[in-house]
Amino acid sequence: MAIRLGDEAPNFTVQTSEGEINFHEWMEGKWAVLFSHPKDFTPVCTTELGTVAKLKGEFEARNCKVIALSVDGVEDHKKWIEDINETQNTTVNFPIIADEDRKVSTLYDMIHPNADNTLTVRSVFIIGPDKKVKLSLTYPASTGRNFDELLRTIDSLQLTSDFQVATPANWKDGEDCVIVPSVSDEEAKTKFPKGFTTVRPYLHMTPQPNR
Repeated sequence: MAIRLGDEAPNFTVQTSEGEINFHEWMEGKWAVLFSHPKDFTPVCTTELGTVAKLKGEFEARNCKVIALSVDGVEDHKKWIEDINETQNTTVNFPIIADEDRKVSTLYDMIHPNADNTLTVRSVFIIGPDKKVKLSLTYPASTGRNFDELLRTIDSLQLTSDFQVATPANWKDGEDCVIVPSVSDEEAKTKFPKGFTTVRPYLHMTPQPNR
C-alpha cells in the first residue's frame, strides 16, 4: 500500500553501514530524510551519496538526520562507501540501510514492478519529528536528485510547522511567505508583528517570520 502524506512513517529495525538501528528511535525526535537507491555501485547514486555527505551540516542545521537505503548488504555498502569517498572527494557520514530482504522497500512501496521487479525505485521521504510523512518523491534511475531543493522543502515545511505560513512558487529562504488561510486577519496582526500585505482576501503575504 502506498504511503500518503500525513501517514505515520512505518517503523523498522535493520542493519546499516553503522550498525543496527530502530528507525523511530534513531530519529530522536528530529526531522529525517530517507532516500533509496536501486543497488550499490550505481553511477548516479554514487554522486548523490557524495552530495549528501557534503551537505550533512546543512541538514543538521535544520535539525534533520539523513539515512539512505539500498538492497545490497552491509559489506557491499562498506566497499561502496570507499568508492564514494574516493570519487566524490568526501566522507560518507550517515548510515546506509542494508535491505537485502526488501523489508523496508516493501513497507515504503519502493519496488515498482513496471520499473523493475526486484530493485527499489529512487524514492525520497521527508518525515517530521511527529513521525508523519511530510513529503514523498520518486525519481527515475537516470535523473539525479536535487538535494538543494530538498533543503528548501525542509525550510518550507518547518516554517509551516512553526509559524503557520506557506511558501509561494519558487520561494527561497529570506523571501516573503504566504499566511495560511486558517489564520484570520485579526490573528495575523498578533502572529506577524512585521505586518502583512493583503493581495486578495485569500492571499496575505508577510516577511519570513524567522528572518
